[in-house]
Amino acid sequence: MNFFVLRVASNKEDRVREALARKVKIEGLEAVVGRILVPTERIRAVKDGKRREADRKLYPGYVFIELELDKNGTIPEKVWFMIKETDGVGDFIGSNGKPSPMSPKDEAKMLEAAERKDDTHPETAFKKGEKVKVTNGAFMNFEGEVDEVIADKGTVRIITTIFGRPTPLELEYWQVEKV
Repeated sequence: MNFFVLRVASNKEDRVREALARKVKIEGLEAVVGRILVPTERIRAVKDGKRREADRKLYPGYVFIELELDKNGTIPEKVWFMIKETDGVGDFIGSNGKPSPMSPKDEAKMLEAAERKDDTHPETAFKKGEKVKVTNGAFMNFEGEVDEVIADKGTVRIITTIFGRPTPLELEYWQVEKV
């Protein structure tokens, strides 16, 4: 099976994927149609002081579909029409109007991105020795100095002064800001 790229209506990628999966099951085309993918990544953001996580599409406007070709190297007619008649589907990516499969190199890159788990961490803009202010939590409005950035946990250790003594605090990135 080879992966092909479908151009779809923006922000309709998930809807198209679900519709195609439903049609494949109804028409019994599981032997000819493999995986239908919309690669996403998990992102973390702070909005209005609240931490939020969301999925961001790696390839907005595209759906990847794995297809088994006929002996003559074309997409089976029944599958072609099933895909083209799906609401939100534009066209296949290819040259001269003829769909062409993804290169093995591009396919491997896309699959790696699609199967990557949440091992990405939010980027940190903090460096050791910087002055920061706590913006959220029990120590709100306290100021201190960055002592250590713990990237794998998404936290930063700061040293602040409480009752005249240096005190370490371990806070998440979104709980502090540069002064």
